[in-house]
Amino acid sequence: MAHHPRSIVPSRRTPLSGSQRTLATAQLVSAIGDGAYYTSSALYFTRIVGLSPTRLGLGLAVAWAIGSVAGVPLGHLADRRGPRGTAAALALATAVVVASFLVVDDFLPFLVAACLYATAQSGLGAARQALVGGLVPEGERTAALARLQATLNAGLAVGAALGGVALTVGTRAAFLAAFTLTALGFLATGLILLRLPAVRPAVLPAAVAADGTKADGTKADGARGRGRDGGFAVLADRRYAVVTLVNTVLLLRMPLLSLVIPLWIADRAPQLGWLGSALFVLNTVGVTLFQVRTARAVTGLPSAARAVRQAGAVLLASCAVFALSAAPVPVWAMAALLVGGAVLQVFGEMKQSAGSWQIAFDLAPADRLGQYQGFFGTGVAVARTAGPLLLTTLLLDGGGPGWLVLGVLFLAAGCAMGPAVRRAERDRPWLAPAPAAAPLAPAG
Repeated sequence: MAHHPRSIVPSRRTPLSGSQRTLATAQLVSAIGDGAYYTSSALYFTRIVGLSPTRLGLGLAVAWAIGSVAGVPLGHLADRRGPRGTAAALALATAVVVASFLVVDDFLPFLVAACLYATAQSGLGAARQALVGGLVPEGERTAALARLQATLNAGLAVGAALGGVALTVGTRAAFLAAFTLTALGFLATGLILLRLPAVRPAVLPAAVAADGTKADGTKADGARGRGRDGGFAVLADRRYAVVTLVNTVLLLRMPLLSLVIPLWIADRAPQLGWLGSALFVLNTVGVTLFQVRTARAVTGLPSAARAVRQAGAVLLASCAVFALSAAPVPVWAMAALLVGGAVLQVFGEMKQSAGSWQIAFDLAPADRLGQYQGFFGTGVAVARTAGPLLLTTLLLDGGGPGWLVLGVLFLAAGCAMGPAVRRAERDRPWLAPAPAAAPLAPAG
């Protein structure tokens, strides 16, 4: 069996390093702010500012489309200038942008602020991933990211509860207090990140010819060599792009609990309106409690691809259960089906997350972690931009058959990840098997 240098099994009992604890603290603080923002922002901009739901949706779609493009150059900046300073600066920039929401009073200022927010968030995600890559040993990254994801969900739950207070009070002052909490959270995040050890910026590789040959005549290390001369190498890495596309399809699960399921319940069983929020809490608590345990099975590219394949199958099962709720069943049966589908979804989500983290890092060259993570993270922005329109059309109009179509799409993407990863491995020299030792010549 080929030996992959990055496939190091982390100890289940390895204590968190000081850097990982600091990263977790920063994640927790920013997630509390995010939770308050996500819970209260839609009603604030529609009820208090006066934007129509259509304009709000259009503004967010444009913002996240721009944010998806910004991830690569800002990740590249993190590679060249150092991820710690870049991540801290982008966290502080997010704080300033959220503070500007306090004075937004029309669509155009909202659009500008939303675009800046999405850009800063996309760049922060890429820089933070590069920071993890620089501070956490290779064999421990997936486990570290699992802990950070669990921390993220715990923070979102706390923030959502605080945002819920603003929704309950419903006054302008209450909403502004929630936004202020978000801005202060990102301000604190930036200051906490500055306490981390500095990560040395990546060194630019030697000039590379189109055929992958350096000036000294040796072959370039990394994805086909071409484009690795200081530019955005990831844009020329078609095999990594295929892996990112497959992962993006699986990320279409993201708008389900936050948007589609509440609308599905409102259309078919309005008396269960409370269940939408309960399922969101169930998802958050599930990830908080079990993400680290789920990630332990992922120790390298083969196990990562297997986890993503399993995620596709579990998400298909989840969609099948949700499809059954379209049948004319009693209210209690519909509630049970929705809970069952949500439980399967959170299990599939955790499998997909753990596998995708390992894949995203292992297929990225060490000197390009920021821009590669920025590119891989565009899947989140695409899911946030295209997912709501695609899924509401497919599921709310298509009913049960629409759920089955989505489930088959998840299964197909999960099964496609393995071949896509194996193909991408072929031009990653750092993943090549270790050369076998030459046999000793017989004595005499």
